[in-house]
Amino acid sequence: MKEKANFSGINSTNNSIPQPISSNTTKPSTSETSITHVENRSGRRDRKRELTEEEAYDKLGYSFPTWRKWMILSVIFAIQVSMNFNAAVYPNVAQGLSDQFNISLQAARVGQMIFLVAYAFGSELWAPWSEELGRWPILQASLFLVNIWQIPCALAPNYGTIVVGRFLGGLSSAGGSVTLGMVADMWDADDQQFAVAFIVFSSVGGSSIGPVVGAFIQKYLSWHWNFWIQLMFGGFVQVVHFFFVSETRSSVLLDQEAKRLRKAGQTDVYGPGELKEHRFEMKEVLATWARPFEMFAREPIVLCLSLLSGFSDGLIFCFMEAFTPVYSQWGFGTIELGLAFVPINIGYVLAYASYMYPIIKHRRIMKKDPTALSPESRLWWLLWTAPLEAIGLFGFAWTSFGPPRVPWIAPMLFSVLIAIANYCIYMSTIDYMVAAYGVYSASATGGNALARDFIAGVSAMYATPLYSNLGPHSLQWASTLLAFLAALVTIPIYVFYVKGPQIRAASKFAQTLAHERIEHKKHGGKGDVVSIGEKAQAGKMEEGV
Repeated sequence: MKEKANFSGINSTNNSIPQPISSNTTKPSTSETSITHVENRSGRRDRKRELTEEEAYDKLGYSFPTWRKWMILSVIFAIQVSMNFNAAVYPNVAQGLSDQFNISLQAARVGQMIFLVAYAFGSELWAPWSEELGRWPILQASLFLVNIWQIPCALAPNYGTIVVGRFLGGLSSAGGSVTLGMVADMWDADDQQFAVAFIVFSSVGGSSIGPVVGAFIQKYLSWHWNFWIQLMFGGFVQVVHFFFVSETRSSVLLDQEAKRLRKAGQTDVYGPGELKEHRFEMKEVLATWARPFEMFAREPIVLCLSLLSGFSDGLIFCFMEAFTPVYSQWGFGTIELGLAFVPINIGYVLAYASYMYPIIKHRRIMKKDPTALSPESRLWWLLWTAPLEAIGLFGFAWTSFGPPRVPWIAPMLFSVLIAIANYCIYMSTIDYMVAAYGVYSASATGGNALARDFIAGVSAMYATPLYSNLGPHSLQWASTLLAFLAALVTIPIYVFYVKGPQIRAASKFAQTLAHERIEHKKHGGKGDVVSIGEKAQAGKMEEGV
């Protein structure tokens, strides 16, 4: 299959999040650059002047040295792993809670479901505040609250306390909405694929190491330690984040620089956040919160790819319950069941490594011609890897007969294929949405995260009944049913690869983005939104569409 060439209209790869001027361009210092009068951009009549990105570019995340960017990203990697670890390690405590509080195993799994469903909505609720107040304080607040809610779970006198603690812990988890936002703070859309791949790796990795670690906790420690270890992991990454990660949000950094300039004598200079009126108006906050849900419901690309991504992630959480009846046929105990997730981790490593080739290839093409590739080109690798999910499920299904007919390694090999597909689906759908939706990509990818966590939460409740109630070959038919569903939900990938430009042309968000770029070019711009003030204005344009 050949990669798609550029399409006319709005489908250039430049239709991505607002991009700053290349970091290779020599920038004058803030003190040497004249500051644009606010009236020129926003119609203000007072004497306050807005500091723009161009004037303080050397203070923004885009200008951080490479080592600093990747140090920050490495800490964010650990934070994302810890948040997903909190979700994935819980199934190993279900049996202990069932014995302690005299409840059924299915009832004990409610704590898993409620955490993931709350996580789905919590990550969206945190996002607007990180854009207004900054990434650093929001991540600190999120980590603090997540850690606090581990304490009542560990000391719970009854199961109801654990359900409430898990719900509040999920709701407090900022998740990918903030961590992916930090990638956009430090890299422009054409350069951020390596960073996005790294963060996606942390997200799926946290979900797959949870069962491995959880098996040892379940075997050798009391159920309380499941929550204490979550607290220790979360406390560690919070401390590391506190000392080693700085603010990356451009608007916040501009506000900080403007305050420094005022102290230095330029008393009329203000940052974009300082000049923003009605900053925390409830109507605006609610509109921002509602946008991911609106795009999920109204945008076919967001809806279909988010459902595909959610279904794929749900499989991993489904396996946390399904592996027990499958591998117990070979006499697997608690530790062996945990180690059965090692092939999942191997699949993620292989998938992450496989993206190096298409990313490097695309970057070379873009260097020669920035308009050579459309957003749909970012789905190219997924065309080949997405079918591995259905293939892996079919193979897993019909190698689940147990001894002596099938060795235990056979279903594990097919689980590697499922893991490869899961990573590629998450990575490519996020990458495509960033390229296709530009300034609205945060809301588009928010729909993706919503679907992944919500469907994963639901899977915690249906997995055991599904693998137990389909007749004499229930183990085989359950995975076969999931394989047919996997084949069905991958169809839109090929539709969007071929028809993506026409579908985006009918999108109100894509139309607004195209109109904004045209207007920007008319006023002498380069086709991209470059200042924070213009970004904010672009974000408001959709309200009138």
